[in-house]
Amino acid sequence: MMDIHKRGYAQPDMLVSTQWVEDHLNDADVRFIESDEDTLLYFSGHIPHAVNVDWVADLNDPVRRDYIEKEGFEELMSRLGMTKDTLAIFYGDQNNWWACYAFWVFQLFGHSKAKIMDGGRLKWEKEGRPMSKDQTDFPRSAYTANNRDDGKIRVFREQVLQHVQQKKSLIDVRSPEEFSGERLHMANYPNEGALRGGHIPGAKNVPWSRAIDTDTGEFKPADELQKIYMHYLNIQPQDEIITYCRIGERSSHTWFVLTYLLGFENVRNYDGSWTEYGNLVNVPIER
Repeated sequence: MMDIHKRGYAQPDMLVSTQWVEDHLNDADVRFIESDEDTLLYFSGHIPHAVNVDWVADLNDPVRRDYIEKEGFEELMSRLGMTKDTLAIFYGDQNNWWACYAFWVFQLFGHSKAKIMDGGRLKWEKEGRPMSKDQTDFPRSAYTANNRDDGKIRVFREQVLQHVQQKKSLIDVRSPEEFSGERLHMANYPNEGALRGGHIPGAKNVPWSRAIDTDTGEFKPADELQKIYMHYLNIQPQDEIITYCRIGERSSHTWFVLTYLLGFENVRNYDGSWTEYGNLVNVPIER
């Protein structure tokens, strides 16, 4: 595919190429972060000097269904030897779906020095670039985090219901079968607790993976993304958008596309998503 800076993105610098990563493997002020759906994949081999961020163990509160608080994020970042000046480069399996999820959580704490490696782990492997099984340890730092900001890019169920009443745009990024209510979960995955199938009223279905070139694993150029989102959904960059999926992981990928590649100004991710909404009593559901 063409160079990242020639694809027409609103913020092309939010992506780096696999070549850029290989050229900067030894940069002390860069931290390569692998975040995968398969939490054991990192240990089978990873980009040299990359660290592992486990989306369950590292980003989620061990008791409540919520993310870690400020103190937990500070501990994570200090363990990874990072400061606020450290550039975080995220990549992972499943075409960076989980990398975008980790990136999104980092933004809740204001770590804005962050980018995504276009093409993810698959592209890196296909190109035969170096892999390592060595454990990566960095000297511990003393990271001071911002308080977690749940207001700008995150949305909760009460706000979703208000959004529905106001007939504003919702994008359901799950599979068509989940959207229609035929399935309660992704194909070949276990049901993770939703008691009802269907979608939030007024939502339109654009599966998250449509933003990816299936041959390369890279994000599609801006003109193709505009056709997928802006033309089909009839939405504009100034519109208020809520994305959702099952637990907010696939929808964080679409949030990244809309926010950084297409320049949307007000996109929020509903991480409660269908696992929460499909269990709520007395809420409207469409099929």
